[in-house]
Amino acid sequence: MKKWLWEDERYPSFPYQAQKLIDAIDNTAKKIGQLSALITVLDKGKENNIVIDTLIEEIISTNAIEGELLNYESVRSSVRKRLDKNFTLGEDSSTHHTDALTALLMDSSLNHEELTLERLHKWHAALFAGGYSSLMGAINVGVFRNYDDMEVVSGAHTKEKVHYRALPAQKIEKDIENLLDYINNSTENIYIKSAKAHLWFVSIHPFDDGNGRIARVIADYILSKGLNFEYKYFSISSAIQLDKKAYYETLEQSQNLLYNREYDFTKWIGWHIKILSDSVDLGLKKVDIVVQRARFWNRVDQEQLNTRQIKVLNKLLEYSKDEFEGGLSTRKYMSMTKVSKPTAFRDMQALVILGYIKQIERTAGRNVKYELAI
Repeated sequence: MKKWLWEDERYPSFPYQAQKLIDAIDNTAKKIGQLSALITVLDKGKENNIVIDTLIEEIISTNAIEGELLNYESVRSSVRKRLDKNFTLGEDSSTHHTDALTALLMDSSLNHEELTLERLHKWHAALFAGGYSSLMGAINVGVFRNYDDMEVVSGAHTKEKVHYRALPAQKIEKDIENLLDYINNSTENIYIKSAKAHLWFVSIHPFDDGNGRIARVIADYILSKGLNFEYKYFSISSAIQLDKKAYYETLEQSQNLLYNREYDFTKWIGWHIKILSDSVDLGLKKVDIVVQRARFWNRVDQEQLNTRQIKVLNKLLEYSKDEFEGGLSTRKYMSMTKVSKPTAFRDMQALVILGYIKQIERTAGRNVKYELAI
């Protein structure tokens, strides 16, 4: 009995019901247009900060999806070296690995030339600098696997569940050629194209490790090229990381013919477009915070404030009002500024009088909490 999608005679086509995707595509396109319009009103410094934050999030999230946790400061340092003119070598905490991951993402985002086999192998080599995977140990880098026993599994050794078995090794090269031709020459809607290429590559599973990460890089590459972005202001991997369970479930239900008996990929494409929409929402939220911060500081007389007050206000501005859990308390102020309770209280009362923070309605038996007055 045929079980995996590549065993179906229709593979590598990925049929779908277009009419079920029209509204989702239109809504996502509108959101991307809205995000692009908001970016244009920011000054270059603020725009660059959003680019840096987005690239950091993408690098950290795409690795976290696969269980590899990267050091935030190392990634941040690698990205800033490439994009922040104020970066100095004295603050460099990057590693060869995070430098390579940054170079990979910059190439996939900014280099809109055709995707070739050589470039694909270079992307893989950048993922595993030194030929070592933190999850698998030594692996073959920049070459396709030469064995058939490639499975996606979960569970303990004696109770493993096989979620997917990849196609035989002798079929990889031809299948990759077909995929690259599709990526480089298809005029299909870019949101659908990105989703299909993502699924297609991860279904081939051509490398020893890193197939999911390369698949997400390909999806990003198609979007960046198709939308003709210099920089992309949203991170798909960040949105996937927030909904990782659904990511793996939707993949399995698309690749396994026991679930996907109709050989229909509308569900996968629809989910992919939804996760793209979610990532744009995160980008819109980030820009909104930047705009709110700029408007706030435009009305603040910083000469009336001490360095502690400025630090706390900046910290509050990093979050939307509903995200700064419980509001600002005297205890939180003390923790952030390392001052005594009386000093914290005086600083906060001064901010209230100046109209920069306001009291949240007091709940009986609880301490007074404050939020930004914006």
